[in-house]
Amino acid sequence: MKKSLWSSPWLSRIAFVLCLLPLAWLAWRWWHNDLGINRIEFVARYTGRWTLRILLASLAITPLRRIPGLSPLIRFRRMLGLFAFFYGTLHAFHYFGIDVQWNFQTIVEDLTYRRFFIAGAISLALMVPLAATSFDKAIRWIGGKRWQLLHRLVYISAIAAIVHFWWQGKVGTQTPQLYAAILTVLLAIRVVLWIAKGAQNRQRQAPAATPR
Repeated sequence: MKKSLWSSPWLSRIAFVLCLLPLAWLAWRWWHNDLGINRIEFVARYTGRWTLRILLASLAITPLRRIPGLSPLIRFRRMLGLFAFFYGTLHAFHYFGIDVQWNFQTIVEDLTYRRFFIAGAISLALMVPLAATSFDKAIRWIGGKRWQLLHRLVYISAIAAIVHFWWQGKVGTQTPQLYAAILTVLLAIRVVLWIAKGAQNRQRQAPAATPR
């Protein structure tokens, strides 16, 4: 029997390498001193953008897998979610270690008074329980329904990440409005699918009409 392309282990390896390419490109530019005048700001924005891009890509898998032939995409959702957390962690540690150099007074002030820092901290904090429960044993331990409910926090995390980007007040070539529009579409599709699923369940549970 001919194997499907989706079943190839090389596909997962290729996806893994692709997720690492942004970091490799950043390291290459850092090594060659090609990060512009303000390299600290460049790295901060670069890691932040890739966190958001990969996070949105993971959310896009839910509607894409409904397309005939694309259901195996679900196998990449966990990987993308973990990579989003990975880049988000790099983004945070760059701020702590390079930007403010572990000056806890500055960190406390930023996380208390600067609203875009607060939004970013909320986004990353919500990713922590998702990454911590991303393995199969966690699903069995928590229970499928409660696990699914917990992992819906990813949408709140994505909203907070976009708000974090938006509130910085500086717009690059890829604006926060674009990311917000993508997330809005993904949320709208999710709501439509949820409504359709509810309607199907009610139709199945409805008692059959008694013939006269």
